[in-house]
Amino acid sequence: MKAKRGIAWGLAMAVGVLLVLVARPAPLAAQGWFRTGTGLGVSKVRLALPDFASGNAATQPLAQVFNQVLWNDLNYSGVVDMASKSFYPLPSTWPSQPNQFQGQQQQWSQPPVNAAMISFGNLAASGTNLSLSAWLMDLTNPSAPPMLAKIYSGAATPEGARQLAHELADDIVSALTGGVPGIAQTQIAYSHQVGNVSELWVMDYDGANAHRITHLGTEAITPRWSPDASEIAFTCFVPYRGVVSAQVCLYSMAAKRVLYFRRFPGTNATPAWSPSGQKIAFMSSMRGSPEIWVASANGNDPKELTFTPNSVNTSPVWNPKTGQQIVFVSDRGGLPELYMMNSDGSNVVPIHLPDMGYVVDPTWSPNSQLIAFSWRRPNGNYDIYVMDIGSQQLLQLTHDAGRNERPWWAPDGRHLVFQSDRTGSWQIWTMLADGSDARQLTRGGKNFSPSWSPR
Repeated sequence: MKAKRGIAWGLAMAVGVLLVLVARPAPLAAQGWFRTGTGLGVSKVRLALPDFASGNAATQPLAQVFNQVLWNDLNYSGVVDMASKSFYPLPSTWPSQPNQFQGQQQQWSQPPVNAAMISFGNLAASGTNLSLSAWLMDLTNPSAPPMLAKIYSGAATPEGARQLAHELADDIVSALTGGVPGIAQTQIAYSHQVGNVSELWVMDYDGANAHRITHLGTEAITPRWSPDASEIAFTCFVPYRGVVSAQVCLYSMAAKRVLYFRRFPGTNATPAWSPSGQKIAFMSSMRGSPEIWVASANGNDPKELTFTPNSVNTSPVWNPKTGQQIVFVSDRGGLPELYMMNSDGSNVVPIHLPDMGYVVDPTWSPNSQLIAFSWRRPNGNYDIYVMDIGSQQLLQLTHDAGRNERPWWAPDGRHLVFQSDRTGSWQIWTMLADGSDARQLTRGGKNFSPSWSPR
């Protein structure tokens, strides 16, 4: 009977319906470890971004799309402070190429603009091609060469203009952070539910271009991108030997179809890729109790990593840097808690928390320093917390604005995506990793179980 309860609990974990009890941690101002771990503690660079000029009247609508998307990308990057356009000089003086910028440094670097950097440029359309010329200048060192001087090419369509803006935004962020690109060209996979059917959808990081990718007609949840973003592993509900059960499925982004992954008896869910992309860890009850298993990327050569009869082990995540450790959730101590083990199943140790409670879906930051997860305090709602994996210090990111679950890190380590019902139904949100600037990405239907793509 307890084994059946364990399987049911594992399914509950797969859809994120657990509770948690925890004390409120110290405020962000006291968390030096957090500022270091996310990079959000570095002073933001103040950037001026005059509108990029359009070559002709036909290019103006595309330039409007480009300028708005570029501003939004950089404003949400977490590394720049955008100087308000209300402080800029007259628009007629805004530069669109370097020779127009000569002699203008002071009016951009001094009050009221007070910018340390400026990016400017122009767009020109020729037939079906859209060309972008862009520069990034250091206003604190006027004699230095441009930090960025580049020509981009794309389609002369609104989507082409969006793509060029994303590319330039990522390059600017890379130039300002010592080579770490931005997230403007990343995507988010998630589950979209209508009635009793949920399928996988993919959208741009800012919520644009949302589109359906699976057509299974049942349930598709817990998507996880492969390290090269070519495939998505997820939990599907499909027949196995005449019985519909939870199984691990794979979707190819290139082939646009579901790929083969070996099926097993019982419940098989919450897949997670190793950093090499050669293995997948997942929860399986193929031998009775839900345990953590690992297999090759097509499901062959399965190996059981945990051995705790009559308990539940689920939601594994790999150390993204080394691949040598796995964090997972287990109720072997009575209530679901975080545990860490070596990737071969050895050296299992609990990650002690200040209060007993239920833990939902841990996720490891790209630099392997932080773990994010969802808890529920006494008399509170589901909220997202971050833990320093070394010191086990905690920081609360959301505060009682509905239920907030299933966090997942962006590849820059400065953003998180999560699901929240704060507007009345499950929707996908993103926020900076300190909990600020939360943004709703989806609105229609029920949308949940997000996963951020690698670069």
